[in-house]
Amino acid sequence: MKILVLNCGSSSIKYALYNMDDKSVMTSGGAERVGMEGSFVKVKLADGTKKEIMHDIPEHTEGVKFIFSLLTDPQIGVIKDLKEIDAVGHRMVHGGEKFNKSVLLTEEVLDAFEECIDLAPLHNPANLKGVRAVSELMPGLPQVGVFDTAFHQTMPKRAYMYALPYRLYKQYGVRRYGFHGTSHRYVSQRVCEFLDVNPKGKRIITCHIGNGASIAAIQDGKCIDTSMGLTPLEGLMMGTRAGDVDGGAITFLAKKLDLDADGMSNLLNKQSGVLGITDESSDMRDVENAAANGNERAQLALDMYFYRIKKYIGAYAAAMGGVDIIVFTAGVGENQIGMREEVCKGLEFLGVKFDAAKNNFRGEERIISADDSKVTVCVIPTDEELMIATDTMNLL
Repeated sequence: MKILVLNCGSSSIKYALYNMDDKSVMTSGGAERVGMEGSFVKVKLADGTKKEIMHDIPEHTEGVKFIFSLLTDPQIGVIKDLKEIDAVGHRMVHGGEKFNKSVLLTEEVLDAFEECIDLAPLHNPANLKGVRAVSELMPGLPQVGVFDTAFHQTMPKRAYMYALPYRLYKQYGVRRYGFHGTSHRYVSQRVCEFLDVNPKGKRIITCHIGNGASIAAIQDGKCIDTSMGLTPLEGLMMGTRAGDVDGGAITFLAKKLDLDADGMSNLLNKQSGVLGITDESSDMRDVENAAANGNERAQLALDMYFYRIKKYIGAYAAAMGGVDIIVFTAGVGENQIGMREEVCKGLEFLGVKFDAAKNNFRGEERIISADDSKVTVCVIPTDEELMIATDTMNLL
């Protein structure tokens, strides 16, 4: 079975074609600058060859159409006919309370998904465009939606409710939803396979640390809490997002800077976080280099970044009455050796015994805690696309 995975953002379309017989990636890539000048598509073939192709992509339908043409291209294509594709799996960002699992995309489902647009005005419309584009180009092809928020729908009410007037929850759905759910689900399942343990009875903390970052508390295989909230802004300090901040500081700054809601959102989402503290970069590699060269603001950003991750791990260990497994994943979590070490320092009271020698690697599945550590600390590279492809295959 061949499954195409699509992740349509506001100005991008990422894709991967899987042969689910052996779960191999036949080809992958992405269209960038959709709707803008200078749009192009990057293609990575199974043998590792990479190509960049300039192509005018005014909107998502044209982007999906061009990606389809690349899949069957005589030079770089990997299939002879689009009919070889059995289904398409879509990353869908915000399913609100309507979706707690992956679903076959019908008109009724898409109508319900459209009702969630207010909760994710940038992402959900782009997701819909991708679905509509596939329907237009290949009518009748089965499509499946895999929701970022679905995994977190097992949170108890005490964890997802905000202490705001209850009517705001009933009227507008204002509550914690959480994101990166497909990643948290994948790594929490994969780490149990890797360690050959049953998720039942295990308390797992998954740390998805990238430019966007979130942490989840997972008990008996189910999410009981997560750091992102109504939007992906809440929680950890991120590349350009502020994370947790006093609501009073937001209203104070809105008045001082004469910012409307959109202006404040831009400040908190795009000008804050690591970029806001360093005033130079949101890339942790740049920040690490700057700190190593004596840049005090870069060091401050690192200290704040590590501290918040450690604080959430402690909070979630308290929420679950302890922790058995801690997992680091995503771009920073998989590759930043220093971050993992700094976060694990001081967690000895939880039963973490860190092994710096084991930690000296990037991007592999490994245990980084000592052999006699009560808590097993692992690095598990995430694979959201494979999770989407697997859900799509299972639903069909």
